[in-house]
Amino acid sequence: MDNKRKKKRLKVKNIVLLLIIVVFILACLFIFTKGDKIVLQKSVTGYLASNTSEVTLYQLENIKEGEEEKEELKEVLTLPRGTKIKYYEKNGYTKEEKEYLKTEYDKKDYYVLKDNIKSKEKDVVLETELYVRTATNLLKDLDGSLGTLLAKGEKVAITGYNKLLDDGTVDYYKIKKDEEDGYYYSEYLVASEEEAKKNYDEEGIYQTHLARVGKLGGGSAGNLDYYPTEKVSFENNKMPDEVYALYINGSKGIKNSIDNYIEYAKTTKINAFVVDIKDNTVPAYKSEVYNELSPTNYKYANNSVEDYKYAIDKLKENGFYVIGRITTFKDDYYALDNQDDAIGKKDGSLLKQGGSYWPSPFKRGVWEFTIKLAKEAVNLFGFNEIQFDYVRFPDRLTTIESTIDYKNTYGEEKAQAIQRFLMYAVHELHNLNVYVSADVFGESSWGYVTAYGQYWPAISNVVDAISAMPYTDHFEKTPSNWENPYQTMLNWGKTAALRQTETPSPAVARTWITAYDTPYWNPYVTYDGSMLQKQIEGLYEAGLTGGYMTWNSGSNLNKYKTQFSAFNREYKR
Repeated sequence: MDNKRKKKRLKVKNIVLLLIIVVFILACLFIFTKGDKIVLQKSVTGYLASNTSEVTLYQLENIKEGEEEKEELKEVLTLPRGTKIKYYEKNGYTKEEKEYLKTEYDKKDYYVLKDNIKSKEKDVVLETELYVRTATNLLKDLDGSLGTLLAKGEKVAITGYNKLLDDGTVDYYKIKKDEEDGYYYSEYLVASEEEAKKNYDEEGIYQTHLARVGKLGGGSAGNLDYYPTEKVSFENNKMPDEVYALYINGSKGIKNSIDNYIEYAKTTKINAFVVDIKDNTVPAYKSEVYNELSPTNYKYANNSVEDYKYAIDKLKENGFYVIGRITTFKDDYYALDNQDDAIGKKDGSLLKQGGSYWPSPFKRGVWEFTIKLAKEAVNLFGFNEIQFDYVRFPDRLTTIESTIDYKNTYGEEKAQAIQRFLMYAVHELHNLNVYVSADVFGESSWGYVTAYGQYWPAISNVVDAISAMPYTDHFEKTPSNWENPYQTMLNWGKTAALRQTETPSPAVARTWITAYDTPYWNPYVTYDGSMLQKQIEGLYEAGLTGGYMTWNSGSNLNKYKTQFSAFNREYKR
């Protein structure tokens, strides 16, 4: 009998112990709420959602009012939308008809508005409509194909997004405008029409731009965009603080000559090269983009892909920063192959100005062609930076302006088209971890919109480096300009430095210097090392300390050797 009782007691104890274990497990898994009613609820995984990039988390706090204590929600933390959390669907807090759910994040309890929690990560972006703050073209797809131009202040419907970033923002919104679908840059969209129609720093420096009206035909400075842009620094592609660069054109035989340039550069402080991808009528290699969109460029390309790659690889292997130069809106071959994209005359013929045909900066087909070429060059050869030259309209057209057909699809001003092209270029190439620079005439530093559409502050605000071309023999034809390069560059550089202060996010100012003689002017001046050194010193004294690039269209190595003393110095201030 005793054994039976003992066994019975043991059995009861085991049952009790089992019940205790079960209750303990339930206590770990479930929450008990709602007064005397037990609600057994398991936490589930969710994601913070919002119509902005951040979501607010709250905690309950006891507040004493007189003799009474009451609970209040206190804001304690903000997290990027898309953050993964645990939450409880039936354990919440209601205040002023708003329901907050209890959540867990980083082993702490919080409350979050019920509307700010979604069970699927793809649903966390809650915007339904936004307004265009910065006008540019809709992207038909993320390969860079362009759709319609969206105007400042326009409302667009948000139908999705491409990718959620770590800070809760998106890179591209998927949008619908009228009957057209596509993508738009998130930083160019804002929540209200009023905000969208504002200009950056309206009561400050914007007033300076607004006063610069379009007297020369290039457009008014007040119609451009001055919102700050991020000046990037890519982890695996560092831009030197100061670039000291020699120029190499894209003529035939680049593979055979590249070792000589490298050997010489290594005896100097040169740390970079500018190498042509495409100059007008001098395409450097047989690009498949030419084959598709400009067969004449393909036909006359100077080097095979293999030979050109050999040269660029050699430069990179030897530690040089390599900049690929593309003449953008001056291209005889593209204009002849694509006459609908070229600047013409109202009689139907093509415009020939300065001995060349000009693809129109207003035509988006030209933009797409140029960026496809740039992307191909980056992917094939690993350029650190793409430099756009001739990023302008033709000059000296004042007397024949009324006869020209610019193919102006969207009724833009010239300066608007130039800035918008560069915005497009920067977005597309930054996606490849590559920097973007733009060449501008020296005249663009004088504080007005030039007749050919260049306005220094608007361009500098967008690109990573701005490279002016203040060649000493291009100023007023007074011998003192090219005989006294230090003073010429100092005087000019002060105006350029002033323009740099008129934009919230100026580019690095890296300047082209005169590296050729002046045989066409009297007196003839030989530009040896001392003449280059004086130019650079004048630029640095003026505050333009981003470095220099040598312009000698023939990229003559023997000439560079006569200028050794300029290249064997550092110019840091």
